[in-house]
Amino acid sequence: MDEIIETFRSGLFSGKHIVVSGGSSGIGLAVAQGFAQAGGTVIATGTSAEKLQADRTDAQFRGITFASLDVRRSDDIRAFMSELSSLDVLVNAAGIARPVAEFDEATYLDVIDVNLNSVMRCSMAARALLTTSRGAIVNFASMLSYLADPIVPAYGASKTGVVGLTRHLAHAFGTDGVRVNAVAPGYHKTNMTKPLWNEPAEAERIAARTALKRWGTVDDLVGVCLFLASPAAQYITGADIVVDGGYVCGTA
Repeated sequence: MDEIIETFRSGLFSGKHIVVSGGSSGIGLAVAQGFAQAGGTVIATGTSAEKLQADRTDAQFRGITFASLDVRRSDDIRAFMSELSSLDVLVNAAGIARPVAEFDEATYLDVIDVNLNSVMRCSMAARALLTTSRGAIVNFASMLSYLADPIVPAYGASKTGVVGLTRHLAHAFGTDGVRVNAVAPGYHKTNMTKPLWNEPAEAERIAARTALKRWGTVDDLVGVCLFLASPAAQYITGADIVVDGGYVCGTA
């Protein structure tokens, strides 16, 4: 992480306020930590009281405020945003996958609600604040926005939807001076992907398809988020950037 942060100007996000949904673990937590190390005032949200409390007491996450927020609940999101004095960056990183179980209608709809509908909810609730700051939104899509997987239909559909929604919101919010972009991770080592990277043959198969011949880490996603939220990306909006080590363009 330190080498990534040192790539950017010291204190790049000093005086800036950032909210990361799904920021209590995994990719979202790494992104929250990256913004904090770059000088930002960061609020990371999640739903697990246990994770949130563990994060609050972990010294490496000092400087991040952890808050409970269910991105399925519009009223809670609006109330949360209304309490903020300002907002410069919104990162929509909340996401779940329920392999195989997603063929059940209730589970399918829940995954869509968390992964896709929450992006719209949070973005709309934050729009006025971001308009004032002429800020930025970074959404999390996935390599499954472009590829198919037979056991996660809701995850794939929701992440494909995030790419489309990102483009539409970029045009809807563009007149407000708000930029909206998406990041599409590949195979990164998180708890969600642990059943794959914990199995040697499967882990090697996945690494072999990438151009870099390795799995990604959560830190590999931090730099692109900082870039997209920075002045260096001031004319980039409606874009989706794949961070997958070349997996999508590779062959098995």
